[in-house]
Amino acid sequence: MPILGLAPSATPTRPAHFDIERVIRPNILSLHPYRCARDDYSSGILLDANENALGHSISAEASSRSGGDAVDAPEVDAMLELDLHRYPDPSHPSIKSRIAELRALPGTDYVFLGVGSDEVIDLLIRVCVAPGKEKILTTPPTYGMYSVCAQVNDVEAVKVDLELGAESGEGGEKGRFSLRVDEVKKAVDADPSIKLIFLCSPGNPTGTLISLSSVRALLEYEGFKGIVVVDEAYIDFATEGSSAAALIAEYANVCVLQTLSKSFGLAAIRMGVALAQPPLIQILSNTKAPYNISTPTAHLAVRALSPSSISTMKSKVSALTASRASLLAALTGLAPLGLGPAIGAHDANFVLVPVLDRTGSKPDNARAQKVYKAMAEEEAVVVRYRGGEKGCAGCLRITIGSEEENNAVKDKLAKTLQRF
Repeated sequence: MPILGLAPSATPTRPAHFDIERVIRPNILSLHPYRCARDDYSSGILLDANENALGHSISAEASSRSGGDAVDAPEVDAMLELDLHRYPDPSHPSIKSRIAELRALPGTDYVFLGVGSDEVIDLLIRVCVAPGKEKILTTPPTYGMYSVCAQVNDVEAVKVDLELGAESGEGGEKGRFSLRVDEVKKAVDADPSIKLIFLCSPGNPTGTLISLSSVRALLEYEGFKGIVVVDEAYIDFATEGSSAAALIAEYANVCVLQTLSKSFGLAAIRMGVALAQPPLIQILSNTKAPYNISTPTAHLAVRALSPSSISTMKSKVSALTASRASLLAALTGLAPLGLGPAIGAHDANFVLVPVLDRTGSKPDNARAQKVYKAMAEEEAVVVRYRGGEKGCAGCLRITIGSEEENNAVKDKLAKTLQRF
């Protein structure tokens, strides 16, 4: 069955064993997407969508006050000039064009926009995986929303742990938190109902890249007929050339997730991105809620993707990367207080450090939880306890902050470790 809205193509699909029409649920393939007049006509006297023709109802007095929020009146006024009484652009070609250029993709038909990556994760599961029948595969320790979205959609998550030993160092093809490709292959061989493999690279909470050779090995594996999803929320903090986006032109069975939340510093606007070949992008576009990206979000996103803003982003990433190295060096000084060496490969904007027992011999979850709680409640420094994750016993995940924040977390962590 042809995918509605997809232009015909004579280009053979690679890999040959992949057929997207066998991956997408039949009811999704036959879905006629919601359409509105604004898909075809966006100018003139617009009386098609039952909008409020008199405009928004935010008074001048209300806009001059921020209601206690840290928003300057000029910024509010700029937002109020965005035709907020109109529904947003359904397709946002200018944003997609800038993302395609940034990630070296052929065009806008390789880009899908979601309300954060979480919407894209949920949508991928809904379009590909039949509730109560089919499954996804995750690789713990990993981002928790894959399993949450699976459960919401009545989908089982098969788990294949990352390599948890550190005998071969950190990351790479065989080191700690690397992908155990052969074990993933065994899992999909044993269960053909697995439709999606979710990989987090750089990992959360591991901070470790999954090698492109490992990703390619799964894409080429004839025993897996589904889609490999590579979640790259932190990719701009990793070494250049590490993104699986470079595989998209070659493979129809890869989908790369990115976001404006991390390196771009726009977590508040909730914009996630899926990058893939046009057939999957068209399926996602056919299935998403109409007008999912708000006008204020789009307004900020298109500016964030301008050449000058991308330059600023890269400069800030460089500064945070340098701060990451400085924080890691500072935290090694807390070893006498029972803070172990950081684990993972440090390819994100955080570090993962284990709190050890009082003898310094092994990670201690109980002590780590006490430190975490005391830091938040008594020192007003909130980090993340990750000791319950596979291979992360006793670990705290600490986001790289400003220089002032990094100094504060070191000093307050030292003070708290001395107490417990």
